Amino acid sequence: MGPIYRFFGGPPLWVMLRLLVLSLVVGIVLSFLGIHPFDVWYLARDLAETVWYMGFDALGELGQYLVIGAIIVIPIWIVMRILRMGSGRP
Repeated sequence: MGPIYRFFGGPPLWVMLRLLVLSLVVGIVLSFLGIHPFDVWYLARDLAETVWYMGFDALGELGQYLVIGAIIVIPIWIVMRILRMGSGRP
């Protein structure tokens, strides 16, 4: 396995195709919900601006969000890695 294969986690063309299909599905769902790309951009910008103006108090809130998200994301990631190890896939 070359470095590109390892970076993509599989054949690059296949990974790009899956990302393309996933992007299309997510785009359709977000469009159906009335969420547009610039809305996401403005939300991220407003969040960064709020953090800037709130100062260090905001870091505590971001830390809480990080922990809450990690409680969900990390176990799912661990289970996925364990399942992939069992199947012999990278």
